[in-house]
Amino acid sequence: MVLSTVRCGTSLRLLRVDAGRGLRSRLTAMGLVPGAEIEVVANHAGGPLVVSVDGTRIVLGRGMAERIFVG
Repeated sequence: MVLSTVRCGTSLRLLRVDAGRGLRSRLTAMGLVPGAEIEVVANHAGGPLVVSVDGTRIVLGRGMAERIFVG
């Protein structure tokens, strides 16, 4: 399932990122690596997503969130 479709308050594990090297590198620097536990803090239609990874909140645009697969 794609991260952009997950409801608020849901905790999931990051499975993979389908993106180029630049975006993968950027997400890795933020702690979004395969196996990381992610909690969706905010997911409002049309706006950015807010996720929590290891106690840190990260804001992701829709385009980025659609490339992150979770389960």
